[in-house]
Amino acid sequence: MSSDQPKKKNSFTIIKDDSTDGHGGYGGGAISLENMSSVIVDPNEDTAYVDMGAMHARSEVERRVKFQPDKDAVPNGKLYWIVWVNTERGENGPYYAGVTGCEIRVDRSIKRAYKSMPEHVTRMEKALKGKIIVEHMDDHSKNLLRDFLKEFNEEMWNNSTDELKEALPES
Repeated sequence: MSSDQPKKKNSFTIIKDDSTDGHGGYGGGAISLENMSSVIVDPNEDTAYVDMGAMHARSEVERRVKFQPDKDAVPNGKLYWIVWVNTERGENGPYYAGVTGCEIRVDRSIKRAYKSMPEHVTRMEKALKGKIIVEHMDDHSKNLLRDFLKEFNEEMWNNSTDELKEALPES
């Protein structure tokens, strides 16, 4: 960060330690984001990849643009999806527990982009709670996401719920 930019305040703290260890001090009852990842699905380039910068709204696709709360402000924006993926460990091993997608539109030519911050916060929370919310994604993007999750860790895909596999079916 260059010295001419104002310092940004953290909007939340990530606590990796187990908050149930009995000390009851700072972080007691905090939500742990230790098992949360952000996957960028780019249907324009036929790719999907992990970009942990999205956890703080600083993914590569979110950089160097000014976000607008109105989708009409970026009528020529390229579609991307930020997919919140939460993993858990079940009796058969680790699995993709919560998977929720959020739309963003980016128009680099005007340095503007659209995303709904309330939607991102809500969907991240729902992924933490094990919800699967991808029905609003286009089929091509869902296929990219499914293929990425399978290739990233086939065991985790195989251990995942039928709900996820039905939401991201083989074409």
